[in-house]
Amino acid sequence: MIIENYKPGKTEEIYNRFKEKGRMIPEGVEFVDSWIEENLQKCYQVMRSESESGIYEWIDNWKDLVDFEVIPVMDSSQASEASMKNH
Repeated sequence: MIIENYKPGKTEEIYNRFKEKGRMIPEGVEFVDSWIEENLQKCYQVMRSESESGIYEWIDNWKDLVDFEVIPVMDSSQASEASMKNH
């Protein structure tokens, strides 16, 4: 899960870059879905990647406009499996 906090005054520039260049996601990283706050200042994004390095490569494309918080998550079936391994 990625939380994107748009830097002040950068919302228009973010959407212009997206229109021009797309998400600029490197190979091995998959966009799943996103939700944006109504004030267009914060985006919650689910990305899938085999490695953190791919996520940080993607972040490098946007860090001049956005501050990022990366929260590793798993789906509920993975969590159930992990909890069984810990018992």
